[in-house]
Amino acid sequence: MLSMTGYGKAEYSQNGITLTVELKTVNNRFLDIIPKYPRAFVSLDDLIRKTVQSKIKRGRVELFVTYQNVNESGKTLTVDKSLADAYVNVSREFAKIYPIVDDFGVTSLMRCPDVVNEQMEGEDTEVLAEILQQTLISALDNLISMRKTEGEKLKSDILSRAKTVETLVLEVKERAPKIKAEYEERLRTKMTEILGDVKYDETRLLQEVAIFADKSNIDEELTRLTSHIAQLREICANEIDAGKKLDFLMQEFNRETNTVCSKSNDLEITRRGLALKNEIEKMREQVQNIE
Repeated sequence: MLSMTGYGKAEYSQNGITLTVELKTVNNRFLDIIPKYPRAFVSLDDLIRKTVQSKIKRGRVELFVTYQNVNESGKTLTVDKSLADAYVNVSREFAKIYPIVDDFGVTSLMRCPDVVNEQMEGEDTEVLAEILQQTLISALDNLISMRKTEGEKLKSDILSRAKTVETLVLEVKERAPKIKAEYEERLRTKMTEILGDVKYDETRLLQEVAIFADKSNIDEELTRLTSHIAQLREICANEIDAGKKLDFLMQEFNRETNTVCSKSNDLEITRRGLALKNEIEKMREQVQNIE
């Protein structure tokens, strides 16, 4: 089982080339990849995304690539004239509006992001693509290792809470059959207090008890809750698409527990129902972190 939260890093440093890949992931319903890399890597965007998709199924992935090539051979610098024009125009606008010294010169312009770029030849692009993919895979492996460690902690907590839920369901099952008898006893006592020695209609009283028993019957809900607990353990054991499956299962847990609380008409069961809701909510919070 994998957590959706994690961090991974890998670095390549050979032949004057230094390339670093860092990955940070957080919770997200779907896979959302946000890569940030130098302008020279634009053509490799598809490679980056497909490599990440091969390893990660869910979560928001922030990816950072830093690159440096100290080799002199094969370097070609290009200027983005449109972007440079835009920076110059903005500088002139500032100079008109604000009473400050305009020290914006060629050196300042060259330092502006993406104005000056390194142009890679076709052969260099292929080599860099291979280096990038290998480094990215290493960073992903480190990320997944951390996500797995965190995932095992989440799994342990969820299973522990599932055990508490199971105990509460068993307590409700034990209590439920007593509700009808206690209601009948309360009803007889009340009728006696009101009517005294006057004989009341026994058949009518039993009908009221039967109606109450039918409205407050929670056998189906308890059976489904027991089934959900078994499903939860099975999902945790198989760990395939666990996050989405558990997320849906938590909704079902809540649905059945809400019905138990609304139908029980019994203080003890209501108390246990509220305890169930509390444990289920804590499980749901943990499930939100699972891939």
